[in-house]
Amino acid sequence: MENFVHLFQGFGTALSLANILAAIVGALLGLVIGAMPGIGSLAGCALLLPLTFRLDPTTAIIMLAAIYYANMYGGAFSSILLNIPGDSAAILTALDGFPMTQNGKAGKALFAANISSFVGGTIGIIMLTVLAPALAVLGLKFGPAEMVALLVFALTSIGSMLDQDSKCGLVATGFGILLAMVGMDPTSGTVRYTFGNINLLSGLDFVPLVIGMFGFSQVIEMLLEDQDMVYKGKDKLTIRGSFLNKQELKAIMPISAQGGVMGTLMGLIPGSGATIASFVCYMIAKKTSKRGKEFGTGIVEGVAAAEAANNSASVGAFAPLLSLGIPGSGTTAVLLGGLMMWGLQPGPQLFAKEPEFVWGLIASMYIGNLICFIIAIAVIPFLVSILKVPSSIMIPIIMVLCVVGAYSANNNMFDVYVMLVSGALSYILSVNNIPIAPLLLSFVLTPRLESSFTQALQISHGSFGIFVQKPISLTLLIGMAIFIIAPTIVRTVRKRNAAKQGVADA
Repeated sequence: MENFVHLFQGFGTALSLANILAAIVGALLGLVIGAMPGIGSLAGCALLLPLTFRLDPTTAIIMLAAIYYANMYGGAFSSILLNIPGDSAAILTALDGFPMTQNGKAGKALFAANISSFVGGTIGIIMLTVLAPALAVLGLKFGPAEMVALLVFALTSIGSMLDQDSKCGLVATGFGILLAMVGMDPTSGTVRYTFGNINLLSGLDFVPLVIGMFGFSQVIEMLLEDQDMVYKGKDKLTIRGSFLNKQELKAIMPISAQGGVMGTLMGLIPGSGATIASFVCYMIAKKTSKRGKEFGTGIVEGVAAAEAANNSASVGAFAPLLSLGIPGSGTTAVLLGGLMMWGLQPGPQLFAKEPEFVWGLIASMYIGNLICFIIAIAVIPFLVSILKVPSSIMIPIIMVLCVVGAYSANNNMFDVYVMLVSGALSYILSVNNIPIAPLLLSFVLTPRLESSFTQALQISHGSFGIFVQKPISLTLLIGMAIFIIAPTIVRTVRKRNAAKQGVADA
């Protein structure tokens, strides 16, 4: 109850004219940055951080925080409309969002993404309000061994993302792991798979890879398959036409709530980030939903699961930042640097010493989340009208976005070549029914798995027992084993029952 008293006082700070303007500016910038492939919240906050040094610390952090969670809203725009995820956290949004666009339901996909983002973000903010210190302590229980177990569980389950052929999913997962191994070993410094190219010493950059595999491959498909335009609908696209009906709202609400809770908890874990949160929540929703087999074919539930999770995870990352001074993601690491430059020391005493700052920030999230939702809904007609542009104009525009996005990652032409090659590779894989999403997800997760695995063995002096001695890691590994074995057992039992039934009928 005391927290809500502080929150009420925090609204007094957040509702000042300067702080409301900061939230609006941050929301607008975050939406634009999120929708532009190659930038992301980390680069956006890092670039804009110096501009905030002359502002009041509370006003500055409100604007930067708004950029962070608004980025999650914006990332869905390019994923749904152009099949180019604006950020790694939006990869899973494209799985259902872009097929909906191709089926003339772009407005509904955007509306589902926005409303689930709002619901998930709001749940995350409420959990942050009530349980911030306790949630931060929970996140710290995930050490290197627990992270290894979590990531191994995630990698083994990636292959089942496509029910029709899990073998293809596993092939894509393995290929993604191989691509992630390119570069220098983070522990020993050994150079791997660079073939003497100095541009590969730091590994393959995610931005040109994802732009090529989603964006440039789409251009190749449009050219070779002579697609007129990505949008196939004939009706006029309006806000009213984009509204979800009662059945669709009823379908996404429980998934959004589930994603909000799970995403917040995943956001607490230092280093996990919104990408892992969206993946875990998407897989849980796929397994628990009545329409789980339809995930990935273009349904609102799939969009809702991914978007609710990545928005709530961005909020959850603030719990360890404020309560313990431990950043939960790359973007919150930038915010931590900003707080220290403003003379604020995040940690257990921050809530006691700087209550106006802390509760003003938390209160601003309620306001900023609502602002993001309103703006995102208002621009839906403009966004979907882009899809009616003929392919003769659309293809050059997408190509320019791909080249600029890839080059801006490191200001290096080599990244443009990576984008072109990965686009061609993606098209070849898709023609052979090998999915791209598992490849990119394993590419994102593998570096974290490798570093956590090394840290765990260093802590245990080389003993693998550390992975079964911790309750959390042991539970996750048992769950992974069940996840792998269960389908085989189910198929065997069904075959035996079918055989018995056949004998009985005979």
